[in-house]
Amino acid sequence: MIKLIHLKSTYLFLFLLLNFQLISCAQKKVKDSKLEIQSSKNETLEIKTGAEQTNLYLDLLKDKKVGIVANQTSVLSVLQRAEVAPNVMGSKKVTHHLVDYLHNYGGITVTKVFSPEHGFRGKADAAELIKDGVDTKTGLPIISIYGKSKKPSAKQLEGINVMVFDIQDVGARFYTYISSLHYVMEACAENGIPLIILDRPNPNAHYIDGPVLEMEHTSFVGKHPVPVVYGMTIGEYGQMINGEKWLKNGIQCDLKVIPNKNYTHNSRYSLSIKPSPNLPNDKSINLYPSLGFFEGTTINAGRGTEFQFQRYGAPFFKKTDFSYTPKANEGAKYPKHKGKLCYGVDLSKTPQLSKIDLSFLMDAYKQTPKTEKFFGETFTIHAGTKKLQQQLEQGLSEKEIRASWVDGLEKFKIVREKYLIYE
Repeated sequence: MIKLIHLKSTYLFLFLLLNFQLISCAQKKVKDSKLEIQSSKNETLEIKTGAEQTNLYLDLLKDKKVGIVANQTSVLSVLQRAEVAPNVMGSKKVTHHLVDYLHNYGGITVTKVFSPEHGFRGKADAAELIKDGVDTKTGLPIISIYGKSKKPSAKQLEGINVMVFDIQDVGARFYTYISSLHYVMEACAENGIPLIILDRPNPNAHYIDGPVLEMEHTSFVGKHPVPVVYGMTIGEYGQMINGEKWLKNGIQCDLKVIPNKNYTHNSRYSLSIKPSPNLPNDKSINLYPSLGFFEGTTINAGRGTEFQFQRYGAPFFKKTDFSYTPKANEGAKYPKHKGKLCYGVDLSKTPQLSKIDLSFLMDAYKQTPKTEKFFGETFTIHAGTKKLQQQLEQGLSEKEIRASWVDGLEKFKIVREKYLIYE
């Protein structure tokens, strides 16, 4: 009897052990399956810009006279049928400029192109006035919105049924394309013209930082009460301009944003086309919010070299192993300290930043002799406040300076949250 009970217990134990193993195996398979699905998704989910979501906006442009605000970054890649071998048809991705694509698309009449800072083909210096002209490829008239006027006039908008805005932003307040967007929205609102923004990823959308602009220091370099780095795409930013009624007299634009696909604010996004002549690569774009303050100082931030916004220096810095001589080049005909040997700091190997690094500005200020004028007339409008200059002059630490930004950043985040399209 005892042997029988023992035998039954053994069978029961083996049965339970077998079931446990089967359950564990099934759970592992489910887990592995989920991991495979997730891995597959990560591999296949390609970010698509608003311009590439043609199914969302082409019908809105059909039988319309269209104006386009564009520059060299206004491109889209679309699948087209192509002969891949004799008598064999396949498909391949073809990249078009948006103006060319819409100009050749049946049923859409592109009438005018509006050109922002750096021009339609993006080769002009920063702050260089852009002139009206004609696009040699399409024959379309090009109207400057970075010349005598930065806002399209009612006369320039005559006959246009809808406007399209498609320009790559880099997420820094002093990068002027968001100011151009402001004036285009204002002109469209005043003239009853709907505006479509084709959204693009912001390579600096993964953080929010810097002093919030004080409205007494508004300029084309900064028009709105936002921090230096605002963590939004240009489509989201346009919704904020509209929603916060920042346009003249509180008017609002009839605005539609065509969103990016498979994008979040933390997505790593590499730009294949320089957004402007002095932002040649991902490194300069990431460093730009930190080094942009130098635009309002006597310090050279790499303009006149092939490493724009990846270094800083001046002839009066202490001698080190690193030096360079700024020379005239595309986008910098008259760089600071042109033709003079500058000593300074090489930042081209800096790890990706997720905050504004004030150490560069503080170091340059300390290295500048009292006989040299460090701050220029435009420093305050780049900083958006007089406080930053005062803080540097008073010798405050980076921690103390950053602490003065906290309240403004927290208030801005509450406003920002209302207009987000992406996580």
